[in-house]
Amino acid sequence: MDIINLGIILNGVTGRMGTNQHLMRSVLEIIRQGGVKLPDGRMIIPKPVLVGRNPDKLKKLADISGLSQYTTDLDEVLSDNSYHVYFDAQTTGLRFEAVKKAAKAGKHIYCEKPTATDTSKALEMYRICENAGVKHGVVQDKFWLPGLRKLKRLIDQGFFGRILSVRGEFGYWVFEGRSIPGQRPSWNYKKDQDGGIILDMLCHWRYVLDNLFGAVKMVSCLGATHIKERFDENGMKYKGTADDAAYTTFLLENDIVAHFNSSWCTRVRRDDLLTLHVDGTDGSAVAGLRECYIQQYFMTPKPVWNPDIEQPIDFYQDWSRVPEQEFFDNAFKAQWELFLKHVVNDDPFPWNLYEGAKGVQLAELGYESWKMKKWLDIPNLK
Repeated sequence: MDIINLGIILNGVTGRMGTNQHLMRSVLEIIRQGGVKLPDGRMIIPKPVLVGRNPDKLKKLADISGLSQYTTDLDEVLSDNSYHVYFDAQTTGLRFEAVKKAAKAGKHIYCEKPTATDTSKALEMYRICENAGVKHGVVQDKFWLPGLRKLKRLIDQGFFGRILSVRGEFGYWVFEGRSIPGQRPSWNYKKDQDGGIILDMLCHWRYVLDNLFGAVKMVSCLGATHIKERFDENGMKYKGTADDAAYTTFLLENDIVAHFNSSWCTRVRRDDLLTLHVDGTDGSAVAGLRECYIQQYFMTPKPVWNPDIEQPIDFYQDWSRVPEQEFFDNAFKAQWELFLKHVVNDDPFPWNLYEGAKGVQLAELGYESWKMKKWLDIPNLK
């Protein structure tokens, strides 16, 4: 069996998402399973090096992961020809310069979203990679969640008839840190550190909507900073300056209306931390991270408005769970494997940095819509 050793620079994976999803549950799992198999039988084996700014965090992560290679010197590993791929999971504001360096060093680029803090930089990042002749991609993990894959299958099979609307509910209560430590990093709530739920989540909703339901044509967004005071990882009080909730309506092609509530200030009473409720002429579905429930036209109850009596209908009973018909791997790992095949075997990978720029564009227009208090068209990126 031919082995292809692929050197991967993992920059910024000492953070929560980088450690858990990208290193432990993706790259290391790919190594443990023996690599990624190509159609001709060859196996791609990642050979990672950990890169970051804090040597103590890097050493701790190396010990936990069992990796021996780590460094604080990005330039040194970028000049090393044994590394072929550069992955960036740093905070958003640091990403542009690092990706530019890596592309000019001839490394293929894979990075987290948002790819940049504004659309012009996101587009420039795309053009830099194109001009350098390197392959590039952006993490769009939610598209590979089991619940959304089941939803896509329903769409492809025509289950809904004509889709009318999509309602997304995302979020949970992120503790302020006063008596119970917060479960997200404090920079998420600081505007000067590129925090904010609009920049974070509208990038997700762009690729979810575009890939599942239709291209986003217009947006209307209202943001809010509900929690004004939080406490950081060291127990120090700070002012919440970034938006921690967003209430956004999208108009998609084919006149589909989508509305998403995104909030770190809500207590969950629904099936999951993210649910998508899709209504169509022939049926409806509610998808969470892993499960999906459907109700067909002929199973739809016929309620009558009467608030003077107890509701006689159990609105949950006429929904059916979509069965498990295939194995769904970790969403981040699934996309990592596709990107590695793209790098080595030139397999199709449409989720490139141009798609990442479209997500940043939607977030930027979301902020503008909030400021102007109006609907905005989504222009084509050039």
